Amino acid sequence: MGVKISNMIRKKQKHTGPIVIDLTGPDGNAFALISLAQNLAKQLHYQPEERGELTAEMMAGDYDNLLKVLDSHFGEFLILHK
Repeated sequence: MGVKISNMIRKKQKHTGPIVIDLTGPDGNAFALISLAQNLAKQLHYQPEERGELTAEMMAGDYDNLLKVLDSHFGEFLILHK
């Protein structure tokens, strides 16, 4: 008995709305969040030195600090779930 492939394959859809991140999963890893912040900063035309300052600010404290910095810069684009 074969599986209908047409039910498994979807057309790529343009993502609209906020990015939802499950902080308890692999996307919630500090390095993944820093990478996300860098990608968003590039898309928002942060200058290279500004991106460096952003990373330094994110790494200047604990995980909660990292989340606060991420939220302060990109909160309007993200939903973080704990």
